[in-house]
Amino acid sequence: MRGIILAGGSGQRLGVLTQIISKQLLPVYDKPMIYYPLSILMLAEIKEILIISTPHDLPHFKKHFGNGSHLGISIEYAEQAQPNGLSEAFIIGEQFIGKEDVCLILGDNIFFAHGLQNELVEAVADLESYRGSVIYGYWVKDPERYGVVEFDKHNKPISLVEKPKNPKSNYAIIGLYFYDNTVVEKAKSLRPSDRGELEITDLNRLYLVEQKLKVRTVGRGFAWLDTGTHESLFEASSFVKTIEDRQGLKIACLEEIAWKQGWITKSDLLSISEKYGKSTYGEYLKSL
Repeated sequence: MRGIILAGGSGQRLGVLTQIISKQLLPVYDKPMIYYPLSILMLAEIKEILIISTPHDLPHFKKHFGNGSHLGISIEYAEQAQPNGLSEAFIIGEQFIGKEDVCLILGDNIFFAHGLQNELVEAVADLESYRGSVIYGYWVKDPERYGVVEFDKHNKPISLVEKPKNPKSNYAIIGLYFYDNTVVEKAKSLRPSDRGELEITDLNRLYLVEQKLKVRTVGRGFAWLDTGTHESLFEASSFVKTIEDRQGLKIACLEEIAWKQGWITKSDLLSISEKYGKSTYGEYLKSL
């Protein structure tokens, strides 16, 4: 399976913060925002990753991550010149995806939960046996702000509506999607919505019509944070700080994940830690 991080867009809701730098490179407490979605792909044991961003921002990602070999993974890059919708990621990434299945994660979404790695590995296994799409439903108090999934009495998805005026459930679809290889052709078949974008909800509906859409719902112990506004960015930083201060363990520490997955050695880890000097991040890597 291959992974795509969609880190494009203009970040207009963050105003002056994104006039100079990509939203996904802004700090969420002690590390860049993009570390969080990248960590999710790594926890799902996905080692081949494509970062899609704007022509302006892509060089910054390349400079920071290179080809990903220092993390024991492979990172490639592609441009999305205009924000033409989430589903365009599969058209842009067609050659990268090849004949593989693919996971798409949004570059401004943060996930945290006990047992998260097991959940991700199970989702990948689900897709391999289900041969369709596996997405997530998350209970929210304001579903009218999101794409919403409706279930029948057997908890099977029966409808998907983008930002409904009268939501038929409180389950929002979060920014983490697993698809089989037919996703590329499905994305190509989509027509732009009224706002001129290839909508992810329309893509998911194609799987729903084929009865190939599986929705895994997550409960109260699962945190989903969207960092698209000043308030949510601050709240995400506070959340990460609280967890890390209490446990002394870091969230989305890419080098730690790579080491625990066996993708880099102890010597590699220590060498990387030197790059960060006496910062708390560098000291944390040494402590491992």
